[in-house]
Amino acid sequence: MRTVIELNKNWYFQKENVGLPQALPCDWAKVDLPHTWNAVDGQDGRGEYYRGACWYAKSFETPECMDGYRVYVEVLAAALSGRVYVNGQEVAYHEGGFSTFRADVTEALHAQGENLLVIEVDNGEKSHIYPQVADFTFYGGLYRGVNLILVPEVHFDLDFYGAPGLKVTPVVKGKDAEIKLESWVKNADENYTVRYQIKDADGNVVAESWRPAEQPSVVQFLPDAHLWQGVEDPYLYTCTAELVRRNETVDEVTVRFGIREFYVDKEKGFFLNGKPMKLRGVSRHQDKLYQGNALTKEDHRLDADLIREVGANTIRLAHYQHSQDFYDVCDEYGFVVWAEIPYISSQSDDPAAHENCRQQMKDLIYQNYNHACICFWGISNEITIHGEKPGLVDNHRDLNALVKELDPTRLTTMAHVTLLSQDSDLHSVTDVESYNHYFGWYGGKYEQNSVWFDDYHKKYPDRCIGLSEYGAEGIITYQPDEPKCRDYSEAYQAEYHEFMVKMLMERDYIWSSHVWNMFDFGCAARDEGGVAGRNNKGLVTIDRKIKKEAFYLYKAYWSSEPFVYVCGRRYAQRAGETTTVKVYSNQPAVQLYVDGELFAEQSGEKIFVFEGVPLHEGFTQITARYNDCTDSLALEKVAEKPEIYTLPKNEDEEGMEGAANWFDQAAAEAANAGEMVFPEGYFSIRDKITDIIENDEAAAILSGALSAMSGMKLNKGMLKMLGGKTLEEMIQMVGQMGQEIPEQGVKVLNLQLNKIKK
Repeated sequence: MRTVIELNKNWYFQKENVGLPQALPCDWAKVDLPHTWNAVDGQDGRGEYYRGACWYAKSFETPECMDGYRVYVEVLAAALSGRVYVNGQEVAYHEGGFSTFRADVTEALHAQGENLLVIEVDNGEKSHIYPQVADFTFYGGLYRGVNLILVPEVHFDLDFYGAPGLKVTPVVKGKDAEIKLESWVKNADENYTVRYQIKDADGNVVAESWRPAEQPSVVQFLPDAHLWQGVEDPYLYTCTAELVRRNETVDEVTVRFGIREFYVDKEKGFFLNGKPMKLRGVSRHQDKLYQGNALTKEDHRLDADLIREVGANTIRLAHYQHSQDFYDVCDEYGFVVWAEIPYISSQSDDPAAHENCRQQMKDLIYQNYNHACICFWGISNEITIHGEKPGLVDNHRDLNALVKELDPTRLTTMAHVTLLSQDSDLHSVTDVESYNHYFGWYGGKYEQNSVWFDDYHKKYPDRCIGLSEYGAEGIITYQPDEPKCRDYSEAYQAEYHEFMVKMLMERDYIWSSHVWNMFDFGCAARDEGGVAGRNNKGLVTIDRKIKKEAFYLYKAYWSSEPFVYVCGRRYAQRAGETTTVKVYSNQPAVQLYVDGELFAEQSGEKIFVFEGVPLHEGFTQITARYNDCTDSLALEKVAEKPEIYTLPKNEDEEGMEGAANWFDQAAAEAANAGEMVFPEGYFSIRDKITDIIENDEAAAILSGALSAMSGMKLNKGMLKMLGGKTLEEMIQMVGQMGQEIPEQGVKVLNLQLNKIKK
């Protein structure tokens, strides 16, 4: 029978490209898996993190097993590429940092005794491996673990794209179901038979089939099928395929599956098993504070528990294949999942990169086909940030055709950046589509979201449109009395989402929406709001310790668990005689008590605002109540609001404001300069942003102009993410995001850049 042996303890690690060791390097650092070498520098805000080749090594004894057994090394993920050696012999190489790969190492093993297993892992930039550039840290490492798998000579296939060797395709037939069962057996002959057993959630056998191992496929009828109904009833069956030789079972594979059908209607959104379901949920990255992406099974379940608590029914798993542990819990909890590959931000100019896209898509689908939770395969994300490159549309059509070939049972989708033209041919590629919009954060006002979607739906009623990303930074330290866009406060984040959640719940035609993001996550290039190295748009902090105000707002709209929550607990010291207290709740009314005395009672819907709440000397106890639901906090009355509650100006921002002073001075000069010119050898708005920011003087001009014209404060790291886009293209993008850039301002900027020699 098959045996799986974990190899996660006692590895030796070297954070340098020292080459292949010939013996166990006991002088290297000792680590256990899962492990990443970017757990700290990928989040610490220094702006850079180590990217390159590193080495892992360990020894293991040749397993004691019967003659004729095969031994495989299984690498659950090696980011972004992995090369495996056994006793100095290369046995596997895999490109793509998010999927499982295996190697038959039987012939490389010593007959007995110790073997040396070495894995070179490389997260360095390679033009043919995705992701190329993106707004998150590309952690390197063996961050999901390594196994040995022992199987007999005849076994369920382990060599095919890291897949389980068993494929289950359920089809609803009224009250019943037909289950297509397919398995792949290596080295089978007439002596071997495949036995399929389907068990219900209680472990009872409800169907059984036997097939010759050389022709193992079968369609199994299942009467009175219990459907997988998402978060309301995530019912799962288990299918076990046993490989039998005469009277002996020699190998076995077990998978769980759910029986469901679904579709998307252009007006009414997502339907699961014939019933409408508003897909309202979150996106998720797979990293955690100072663990990077080296998460344990318990970490994955904690994430799922928090997502379940907020009441979401869908998750977009951005922007790559996630752990099997997380897909498993999504099956159990009933989340509808959008799974995607890291074809993101920019298409590589290397023609070989498209084959890497195809390979990562095959890995994603083959390895995750049996998961009931996955209803959508994502083709790409914001791929036109750097412009629509040659061959981009054809590559998307090829990927979409590949997905349909591999899995015709699910729908395809993609996430567009705001600036994508509504007439782009990309709109004709996938079954459904979504946009990433940040009106109200990177530019414009949050009210523009509803206007944009209503206009788009009216103009293109035959397109199924969703909102794949939206959000605002929320740093819990900052507590303004009057929140405003880009003050990075928890209060503005909550205000932004107050509009967004209501707007989305009112529009059935928006087939799905996903908050960006459920958790703060690492992004080494970022330095915003006084918290560097992170994207702080999460509803929960990166350490999973603090749920921000917006978390409870969504819980009020999405969850049926009764609760009340008093906002403003981080604004613990307040000046003045009175204050305003906001309460989020999914109950029909809230009573507010001040120092134990009833202050006021309100009936309402989700958001309850109490004004003129008195602050007593010292501490005032605030309690919200409805029946058995209560929540309390203490507010201290102080003479002056603490400075820490106000967003500080960092050196970059002060430099931007200083650089902006030229703007007014240069306006008159630009007015008399006539049409814009683009002299050879000097900078202009037609130069690439990456080239401009390499010149300190030109970078200062650009930063100052953005600050003066739009209030946008983008540091070099963030500007670099726009890559090969010209400044002219970026200005157009900002305009499409709702942030008006005055024509005269562009003229001023171009004229000032014209003075700087390249």
